[in-house]
Amino acid sequence: MTKISKVSKFLGQIGLTVVLGSIVGACGGGSTPNSASSPAAGSGDYVVGMVLVGPKNDAGWNQVHFEGIQSAIQKVAGTKLEYVDKVNPGDRPNVKGSQVADDLIAKGAKFIIFNSDDFKDDALETAKKHTNVTVIHASGDYAWKDGKNFKNQANLGNIMGRMEYGKMIAGCTAALGTETGKIGYLGPLINDETRRYSSAAFLGAKYCWETYRKRPASELTFKVTWIGFWFNIPGKTLDPTKVADDYYNGGFDVVMSGIDTPEAAVQGKKAAEAGKKVKYVHYDLPTGCSLAPSICLGVPFYNWSIPYADALQKAKDGKYTSEFVWSGPDWQNLTNPTAGMIGFNPGQALGENQKFLDEFVKGMSSGSINLYKGPIKFQDGTDFVKAGETATEQQIWYMPQLLAGMDGPSK
Repeated sequence: MTKISKVSKFLGQIGLTVVLGSIVGACGGGSTPNSASSPAAGSGDYVVGMVLVGPKNDAGWNQVHFEGIQSAIQKVAGTKLEYVDKVNPGDRPNVKGSQVADDLIAKGAKFIIFNSDDFKDDALETAKKHTNVTVIHASGDYAWKDGKNFKNQANLGNIMGRMEYGKMIAGCTAALGTETGKIGYLGPLINDETRRYSSAAFLGAKYCWETYRKRPASELTFKVTWIGFWFNIPGKTLDPTKVADDYYNGGFDVVMSGIDTPEAAVQGKKAAEAGKKVKYVHYDLPTGCSLAPSICLGVPFYNWSIPYADALQKAKDGKYTSEFVWSGPDWQNLTNPTAGMIGFNPGQALGENQKFLDEFVKGMSSGSINLYKGPIKFQDGTDFVKAGETATEQQIWYMPQLLAGMDGPSK
């Protein structure tokens, strides 16, 4: 693959296992790291510091990052992990990500990972301040020489997965699973990444609705509701529980998650138990369908251990140089969490429609299906991709609007 190439009050309800002890809260603007290492990792002389925007056991974005770096630690001998989670305005209103990184580095970290788009400036600040430390920002584009925001910072790298493809597959399952033609998308805050992902989900849904369901696009509703952050912050965001309930109670029989936490699944399970014929599509975590197996259409997921282990080994060997990694799926092993960085696990609720999803994936793999071929319009009627053209990497990454046919604000 070319190298241009998201706490929840439901955690107790869904019985997630807490792998490590709870972190000590921030005090006086600082924070106390927790340690995690594996016997297979050796002496642990090389310290990896991770700054997580949410809780490490959120059944989504943060958990899959945490599990990914744990796996990477096991692969790279002589390393150990120090981490701080819940670094966000709700849990730690007076703490910056760069402050947390300073604390981790003071305790010996030589390799720092920031796991949220919100940390882009913290990552750059940390890299500039600690030039002998390798800094990785999951998301972001400061290391992308062909991007709009390139910073020539040798010890700063960006790693991101091409979840556009996972979201297209997820959107396809939503279209295959809906009976009302109404798909709700639970969105976080609004930025290029979230517009990119929700638009990709729409493109997948539209294609499979028209191609396999044989229904016109005019009969498909794809609505995005933005809550205002990656997860619920009471008093600051919309409550994703209420947003999910509003969808399920308002005729939307499929809800797709684009946030870090499992409200789409939890509220979907409650709606199904109340007799509603609903389904959901999870996000981030390979085991997301286990939250409500009978109504899960599938889950697109990340495998962060692959790029994390690669970058970590390079840094430990003194060979790391700034790179922008935007890594995609291994199309032949989509369900294998150790293959490509992007995967997809179909859910029970997909049923006999699995054959259509297989056909869709096969077409994407071969290139016979390319949903980024024009003409594609933005919501305001202007061109995203003109007829006869295919979207460039920059057009895809820097998504300024939602697409025509989507319901929801772009800004």
